[in-house]
Amino acid sequence: MSDQTAGRHAAYAFAAVLVLVAGLVRIDYDVPLVGHLGSALVAVIFLYAPSVIAWKRHEDVADYGFHAAPIGKGLAYSAASLAIITPLFVAGYYLFYDVVCGTSLRDLAPVGACVRVMHRHWPHLGRDFAEFVAVQAIVVALPEELFFRGCLLQLLEKRFPPKRRILGGGVGLALVLSAAAFALIHLPKEGDPRALATFFPGLLFGWMRSATGSILASTVAHAYSNILIRVLDLSLLR
Repeated sequence: MSDQTAGRHAAYAFAAVLVLVAGLVRIDYDVPLVGHLGSALVAVIFLYAPSVIAWKRHEDVADYGFHAAPIGKGLAYSAASLAIITPLFVAGYYLFYDVVCGTSLRDLAPVGACVRVMHRHWPHLGRDFAEFVAVQAIVVALPEELFFRGCLLQLLEKRFPPKRRILGGGVGLALVLSAAAFALIHLPKEGDPRALATFFPGLLFGWMRSATGSILASTVAHAYSNILIRVLDLSLLR
């Protein structure tokens, strides 16, 4: 049965978070032991918002998938999905730069990206990279997954119950809306429309959350995806 209240709560929550994030990403200031202050505050918003919504709805953040169980299923779903997607993404990544940077389409690449595409090599992964991995897992992936997949998708599925399931994961309007919200939240930081491409991984992360009942699989996949992109970027640096 459709829950009209859940739909309204989802809309209000996203609107409030979008406004806050649009302002916080403008804070360009580094703090010792914290790093970029604006990004840290955005992470706090993503973690805090589900708690507020849960309190308002007399629920608990555990209802939004904020738990590891079932661990085996979550890890299996993330591992299987990433095993399929990784080689395709890596091939597409290098093909993109080979095609775009060698033609008049170079403007489609990020600013300055084609300048560094000289040769491919195994990147040097030092202490800075280890810190990057930790930040992606704890400060980026976990908070974003709790809000978008744990809370927002949960509410949207109550409002728009999926009419079809693939391997247990709901596929329908709720999944599309949550992925669209995830893509839109990436726009305020740099205003780059290419950020809207996050809609597609958002679909995968949402499907994982719906299929497993936990944000474990989507958090692992989210962090891994960001780390993989960083490794590929470093492999093109001169």
